Amino acid sequence: MRYRFKLFSAIALVVGLAAASANAQSSDGRQAQDIVTRQLEAFLAGDFVQAYSYASPDIRQIFPTLDRFMSMVRNGYLPVLRPGNYAFGQMERLADGRIVWDVLIAAPDGSDYTAAYFMEQQADGTWKVDAVTMRKGAPGMI
Repeated sequence: MRYRFKLFSAIALVVGLAAASANAQSSDGRQAQDIVTRQLEAFLAGDFVQAYSYASPDIRQIFPTLDRFMSMVRNGYLPVLRPGNYAFGQMERLADGRIVWDVLIAAPDGSDYTAAYFMEQQADGTWKVDAVTMRKGAPGMI
């Protein structure tokens, strides 16, 4: 009887820890998704100062002024700057703790893109955009 109680307790502990971990991951995922949404909405509203505020410290170091940041966005990320529509696809947590969200975007010219948003959690617990990679087409398309 005692053995079954210990086994049951151990199983309950493992299940509880797994559930807590899943809740933390989904909470982190929702928070990171919210930042991506806020940045896309800021771009759409023409509020580039706000959009820049969601960039990670590393991005802000590479592009230390709003003008440089916006030049980079205009020259390489037009679908992100002016998405027709967008929808969130898969989320993945990387070994380094970052989260990657696939965002399906309809570009201004009507073509489809997938933007992989690499999100980095800051020391204060907030999430920032640490990188974005773009590829033409939906996920899984070559």
